[in-house]
Amino acid sequence: AIVGGVGAGEGRVPSGERVPVTLAGTVTEFRALLDRIGGDREFAGTSREFAGIVADIADRLGIRDADSVSGEPNDDAPNYPWIDGTAVMGVLNVTPDSFHDGGRHASREDAVAGVKRMVAAGVDIVDIGGESTRPGAEPVPVDEEIDRVVPTVEAIQSVPAVADGDVLVSIDTRKPAVAAAALEAGADLINDVTGLADPEMREVVADAGCPVVVMHSLDAPVDPTNDPEYDDVVDDVIAALRERLALAETAGIDRDKVIVDPGLGFDTSSAEAFELIDRVGEFAALDCPVLIGHSHKSMFGAVGRAPDDREHATVAATALAADRGADIIRVHDVAENRAAVDVAAAVGGSPRGSSDEVADDSAPDE
Repeated sequence: AIVGGVGAGEGRVPSGERVPVTLAGTVTEFRALLDRIGGDREFAGTSREFAGIVADIADRLGIRDADSVSGEPNDDAPNYPWIDGTAVMGVLNVTPDSFHDGGRHASREDAVAGVKRMVAAGVDIVDIGGESTRPGAEPVPVDEEIDRVVPTVEAIQSVPAVADGDVLVSIDTRKPAVAAAALEAGADLINDVTGLADPEMREVVADAGCPVVVMHSLDAPVDPTNDPEYDDVVDDVIAALRERLALAETAGIDRDKVIVDPGLGFDTSSAEAFELIDRVGEFAALDCPVLIGHSHKSMFGAVGRAPDDREHATVAATALAADRGADIIRVHDVAENRAAVDVAAAVGGSPRGSSDEVADDSAPDE
């Protein structure tokens, strides 16, 4: 809420006295208000006092740089990769026990090499994980997780695309201390599988002002014995995420920095996971980018794919999720899924590459 004295316009209060006014709302609601006022130059310019009120509201909310105040685009606003199309987040687990790539990037040299491969394949975000959340995984002590994650974040700064900010670095963690240490080391965003359940994590993210992935889950690591019942899995997950978003806003996290993740495989059956992909467009009701994390998950067992035979099924689901409006897809195999995203974009009329960046396709296929 904002409380303050404001000047009344001439003719409204004959005495011209200043009266206290209380405005209450979420940061998102105030942004919408300021966007509407700032975009109407004639309305906003009728009173110098009124323009001062608008600026005061923006100052008190810490959104003085918003284009809502001036009505002009903010050229300094971050150009996140999920704004203009489906972004590809590549998984880089620095763990010995992750279900698909455990141990593959344990050393710094292997991690750097892995990031270089991802960059060459067209990755937009690298998601570093220091603790497995697979079913039955053992929790990792905070200090050990920091020792895995922070040196990796520092080491991959040697990759030019990371150092230049062209590829963002995400940290997959549920621990506030790990998140804080990783951000200090150069990470750009936090991916929290608990959906910011820990108040301290909300404080870390709010203080950093960084983007954050808020995932729906009931247990992390996954509890294989948990079998929740949903009236409607999409509606119920949206409702649960809405509650998490309210907690985030109360903690001072900018709604524009929040990404939501339905949490496929976390307390959802295979059928429910497929339904979440099919109806991903409904998550637009939350007014946040949507991340889909489905790579090599057990959901593909429902279509006859064994754990070591899920790459093609993952790519197929990526194309479907991108076509249905997913803003980010989180995958282990970047090159294959980058192709799926690009094809989905081309079918939708927004190809990623320009005509001079691709081979001549004028010749007929044989």
